[in-house]
Amino acid sequence: MVQDTHDDMTLLVDQMTAAEKADLLSGQGLWKTAAIERLGIPSILMTDGAYGVRYSTTQINAGDSDDNSLQGFLALVNQQADEAGTMFGTTRPATCFPNGNLLGCSWDIDLAYRMGAALAAECQNFGVHLLLGPGINTRRTPLAGRAYEYYSEDPIINGDLAAALICGMQDNGVGASLKHFACNNSEIERTTTSSDVDERALREIYLAGFERAIEKGRPWTVMSAYNPVNGIHATQNAWLLTTVLREQWGYDGLVVSDWHAIRDRPASLTAGTDLDMPESKPRKAQLLTAIEGGGIDRETIDASCRRVLDLVQRCKANEKPGTPADLEDHHVLSRQIAAESIVLLRNENAALPLDASASPRILVVGNGAVAPVIQGSGSATTNPYRVDIPFEQICKRAGEHCTIRHMPFDVETTADAASAINTVLHAAADCDVVLVFTENEKSRNGEGNDRDTLKLVKGHDDLIGALAAAGRRVVVVLSMPDTVEMPWLHKVDAVLACFFPGQGGGEAIARVLFGDQNPCGKLSTSMPVRIEDIPGWHTYPGEHDHHIYSEGVFVGYRYYDLKAIAPAFPFGHGLSYTDFSYENLSINRETIAPGESCTVTVTIRNTGKIAGKEIVQLYVRPVRPGLKRPIRELKAFSKVHLERGEAKTIDLLLHPRDFQHFDVSRSNWVLDAEAFIIEVASSSRDIRQSRNVACERQVFPLKKLSTRSSPSLIFSHPQAENALKSFLVAKLLLSKEEAVAILDQVRKSFLGFYDTLSWYVGDSVPEAEIAAVLDELNQTEE
Repeated sequence: MVQDTHDDMTLLVDQMTAAEKADLLSGQGLWKTAAIERLGIPSILMTDGAYGVRYSTTQINAGDSDDNSLQGFLALVNQQADEAGTMFGTTRPATCFPNGNLLGCSWDIDLAYRMGAALAAECQNFGVHLLLGPGINTRRTPLAGRAYEYYSEDPIINGDLAAALICGMQDNGVGASLKHFACNNSEIERTTTSSDVDERALREIYLAGFERAIEKGRPWTVMSAYNPVNGIHATQNAWLLTTVLREQWGYDGLVVSDWHAIRDRPASLTAGTDLDMPESKPRKAQLLTAIEGGGIDRETIDASCRRVLDLVQRCKANEKPGTPADLEDHHVLSRQIAAESIVLLRNENAALPLDASASPRILVVGNGAVAPVIQGSGSATTNPYRVDIPFEQICKRAGEHCTIRHMPFDVETTADAASAINTVLHAAADCDVVLVFTENEKSRNGEGNDRDTLKLVKGHDDLIGALAAAGRRVVVVLSMPDTVEMPWLHKVDAVLACFFPGQGGGEAIARVLFGDQNPCGKLSTSMPVRIEDIPGWHTYPGEHDHHIYSEGVFVGYRYYDLKAIAPAFPFGHGLSYTDFSYENLSINRETIAPGESCTVTVTIRNTGKIAGKEIVQLYVRPVRPGLKRPIRELKAFSKVHLERGEAKTIDLLLHPRDFQHFDVSRSNWVLDAEAFIIEVASSSRDIRQSRNVACERQVFPLKKLSTRSSPSLIFSHPQAENALKSFLVAKLLLSKEEAVAILDQVRKSFLGFYDTLSWYVGDSVPEAEIAAVLDELNQTEE
């Protein structure tokens, strides 16, 4: 296949039969596009890989028959993380990088790019052309089964990290598939339950991350989601896939369906889903019938064929067969990403880092220290090349003069939980510090399931509380898909949030515990105190196939700010072993006008004793906006490395959109506020410095006035009072003072303008004459 221009692609499509077009727009087996040998069109290979390349030799190398594809696909989706090597046959070892839930806490564009480049190298080694990731659905609720794959509750982090990962992959010749477009926020009846979201929330939150990633990363493909959006399946949603994605955002790549997500193949093609994956003989037959019967516009069919051919050409032009992949080097990178993403939530009295000489007796409790939970369950699960065991890495760090013991703790298999806790308490009696490795309750978790609790594994809360009550120095190490409840939080000395840290997590945890790595991760989602505090909890998970996103634009920290609820830990929170000061905030504009950007400058100084990294967060806070808006919203961030005593001055750019909100009544982004407060912060609840800038509001056409309009609307027109006063003086032969007195009475009414006026002047003023006055006022705005 040598065609590489639009004209060449068009000529090739013109040669295709209807059956060949139907083949090209459908998968071949589970993981390939269709090859058309008659025209020299090869197939390309794709596979899952949000945080690692999952290459199943039994599925990919066994041929392209779809006889057993559904069984194989369901086995893949339903697998558990610890079954990655056995559930679906032989899977090639690959690097299992930190999952999205931890990578999001890095806030590190460079690390995301390097991870993308490493994923691309492994794809090239395996012969994979397209990796199905990254996933950036908004982490609207911590209960979502696939929350572990996604980065954040905020579109700025989602978009910027995704764009970096995409560029890292595609700069190295492997395509990305940005997914799941859109509002794939729950696994409960995920193919039938409609995500019902108002347009403003869609534009400002749920679509904004995709828009940002597409603008910055230009992914070769976008994957449409399983769920309906506002009653229409995402794969068949023309507003989503054509109006927004292609016409408004200018996306010119390929749209591929999630696996078996399409219900009506002709409708999905018309709406904008180009490629149906995987192969389905019934859906392919539907498509062929529609093509032959004229049920789909020919240009729609041919445009989708050209996009498939363009993807195939691009993938084949960039493939590098036999490219070696340095898995050892990638393991080092996996360790680094995890170490720079782990969040130190709490550190009372400098409990961390550990000093082996000052704390020579360490007790490590919990199965997670020897059998770590490194990733979530489902189609993204990766067979890790190697796995760092936390207990082993801790022992290496502690040295020969430190006594370290490990104790398992599993009350699920113990008849007497109190006895198990007492056994640990007895062992801890002569220890200097107790490290408790714990994780969330696993009864429902991973793809295909939403969690139904934020609690830890049975007995772990009681164990941690008992250790703290006994006066032990307790450090809790959490592995989790998203937040958990921590009833013991203020009784323990330190807490590390490791989420799902990938295969290098054990070494990364040891580095942070002993201070070889100064923690620099920060939360990319808020952590509620209890499950009932979750935004939208009262409408979760929906009823009668509809899930109403009742919190609107107030997602995550926006909700906690609005409701003045103190979370357990706020968005953007993360401690360090050093301290940072924020100095000399300045803004290069005094007023923000429509279409204008501005640069915010601030100096960050390391005032502590060791080198470290600070994540500087920039929030914009509107003052008296035209519509109700979140109190503050993240708009930019920067991760800064500083040696002890060092200071750096950084610039953060704010674009016109960063000051706007989406006005549904105008179907557009608008600038409408009295002023803005620009805040630089260490978290959404730790604002370090702020400055005010005035706002030059956009001038909008006034609403059309009629006799039925409310008096408040009538008098909002700058010329209305004088025009009406003059009319009443001339019509009724009143003094100016008498006319003003009547209008002041009318002004107080909540009824229609003419209905109110007639109470004071009777029928002496025909409605038609008032309508004429209002029409003249309307014309002054045209």
